[in-house]
Amino acid sequence: MEVTLLGTGAPAGLPRPNCPCAACAVALGEDARAATAVLVDGMLLLDLTPGAAFAAARAGHSLGGVRQVLLSHPHDGPPVEVPAGLPQPVRVPDGQESTLLTGHRVRAVAMDAPGTGYAVTGPQGQRLLYLPPGGSPAGLENGTAESYDMVLADVVGRPDALARLRAAGAVGPATDVVAVHLDHDVPPGAESVRRLAAAGARAVRDGATLTVGVYEDVPDVPRRTLVLGGARSGKSVEAERRLEAFPDVLYVATGGTRGGDSEWASRVAAHRERRPGSWRTTETCDLVPLLAEDGPPLLIDCLSLWLTDAMDAVGAWDDAVWADAGERDLRERVRELVEAVRGARRTVVAVSNEVGSGIVPATASGRRYRDELGRLNAAFAGECEQVVLVVAGQAVVLRG
Repeated sequence: MEVTLLGTGAPAGLPRPNCPCAACAVALGEDARAATAVLVDGMLLLDLTPGAAFAAARAGHSLGGVRQVLLSHPHDGPPVEVPAGLPQPVRVPDGQESTLLTGHRVRAVAMDAPGTGYAVTGPQGQRLLYLPPGGSPAGLENGTAESYDMVLADVVGRPDALARLRAAGAVGPATDVVAVHLDHDVPPGAESVRRLAAAGARAVRDGATLTVGVYEDVPDVPRRTLVLGGARSGKSVEAERRLEAFPDVLYVATGGTRGGDSEWASRVAAHRERRPGSWRTTETCDLVPLLAEDGPPLLIDCLSLWLTDAMDAVGAWDDAVWADAGERDLRERVRELVEAVRGARRTVVAVSNEVGSGIVPATASGRRYRDELGRLNAAFAGECEQVVLVVAGQAVVLRG
């Protein structure tokens, strides 16, 4: 079963008409995207968009053999003209299944937002799932679905849809996840590729023809990632974004609670509010056992607070204790943590502060903390497949 992506952009296309934003300004040439429309084996068209016939011709195909046109979402603006010879587009009622003369089976999938998804099974049994923009399948239960060979979905706009499909078993390690309905939320080019790869997805250019069920180079999600950044750099948002397409993430908060500190409570509340509802939270600095266990992905936020707790525990702020046994004890704690990261079999994303590039601390204890955090970051980074530095909300890849 072959699919040709006549367009891969949002319903308004990319760049959006008359939009002055930075993402639209650079979405030119090969980075420009028409509204998403998918031609399946030359006979099934999923979503009819302006210029679909010309897009098919540019890709070396014709719409002359199309026997059914299915719409996945409401279309704003004037009605799209139906090219001569094409059947009238329809929306299929949720749950209804039809079999085409070519042997393709199409089932309408209910969404949690206006629109309809389509599960297409080819004559040879290949399975394709196409989701509308802004939609996620409704009524999925964990571990109940059959795996698809390919999923075309709004990965950027609805990463939680991908998480739900993974939890249900509909997306497995070999599923080719291709992002469609791409809008101006993410600048095109390298940044878009990086974000999609972190979710185990990829994007293709308009006009690409893909074979469903044939192994593709599905991006490998790094098992261990360290996200560095300064205060309010966006490092925590970057770390959370890397796991929002995965279910049952365990968020490890190392900061604990600070009774009477309303500003700290507000920070914690803001972090909790933006996390997906399926994530669990534990407040602990005992990271080694968590890293040793199998289980869902870990998001550790953050190593700098873990270090503060460790330095408190070994008496690092007292010069005499530090010289006697404190430094040795801290080194041992860091060594145990780094070894646990090296042996971790679950996905780990850790956040830490980058503090060594600013003003030299005025106190000996401040300089000691800065130095130890630099050592910890370097040792932790050495065990990670990917390391990124977040500056002004922009992630610069240092490794991976």
